[in-house]
Amino acid sequence: MAEVKLFGSSGSPFSRRIEVALKMKGVEYEFIEEDVYNKKSPLLLKYNPVHKKVPVLLHNGKPICESVVILEYIDETWEGPSILPKDPYERAMVRFWVKFLDEKLVRSIGEEQEKAKEEATEFLKILEGTLSGKKFFGGDSIGMVDIVANFIAYWFMIPQELAGIDVLTKEKFPKLNEWMNEYLNCSIIKENLPLKDKLTALFQARFQAFAAAAAASVK
Repeated sequence: MAEVKLFGSSGSPFSRRIEVALKMKGVEYEFIEEDVYNKKSPLLLKYNPVHKKVPVLLHNGKPICESVVILEYIDETWEGPSILPKDPYERAMVRFWVKFLDEKLVRSIGEEQEKAKEEATEFLKILEGTLSGKKFFGGDSIGMVDIVANFIAYWFMIPQELAGIDVLTKEKFPKLNEWMNEYLNCSIIKENLPLKDKLTALFQARFQAFAAAAAASVK
């Protein structure tokens, strides 16, 4: 039997992407929790010496890094529901939207609050337009774009609440909110979401650290 280990962080949407994919494929694996904000383990540094971050999938002793690369590897390695479409053009479109999500939307969330709100709103409008007539980004079933967009459905809502801003509302983005409900109510997704209280505490700690660093920089 193949040995599969996942070095990750239970609060990370990037790690959770991999867990969803593995469970969709019915792959048994060992999850190894990493303390990504304090001391990273020697094994994580060994298996991902370039970026030194999670997730890292270890398959029969061979490491695969970067969540999107890992998702493609899982899809090509194990049988089960397809994560990417078989058609070359459709696969290219999936890769386009995955790149858009990670390079545009995720990055915009890390910007200064007002700028982040403006950029996130613009990018969400683009995503809203792609869902017309579809249950999921992949059609009738969860695919790679849905898995990569997991942070919108769950993680994105918590900093919104903490910052007191309303970006992803039902009035502004009805299709995205319908997608979120469908996605979060899938049993395999429900089973792989971190506890909201713990995730909220994690975001609060990060906000406090950012505020302290900003205050120290102006002294």
